[in-house]
Amino acid sequence: MNVGSRLEHQSVDHRLNVERAATLHRIASLTRQFDAIIESSALTTNDDEHDPEGATVAFERAQVGALLAGAKKHLVAVDRAVTRFLDGSYGLCERCGQAIAQERLAALPAVATCIGCTTRVRR
Repeated sequence: MNVGSRLEHQSVDHRLNVERAATLHRIASLTRQFDAIIESSALTTNDDEHDPEGATVAFERAQVGALLAGAKKHLVAVDRAVTRFLDGSYGLCERCGQAIAQERLAALPAVATCIGCTTRVRR
């Protein structure tokens, strides 16, 4: 492995580790928020449906729950990217096998498909 590819390897490893740590932090924070909503709703007898203050506890719980589910799904994607990195297939599209653009990987380190395959799937 030459110096350039070694530095690139370290950079990818660092980006994935940073992404994983940030995702774990987001999961912990959202879990605390979700638990606080549940705890506060258990201590009150408010009528969520007719709350004049705005957002209902049910809405907040659903919103934070959806964000938490998304963060957990992202963690799975990051872990899959780490596995691809370790087995040497990181940066290759899982669908077509072509290289994923470096700009795409820089913006979305856990991405598993090239822009072409992502676009075709959405249609």
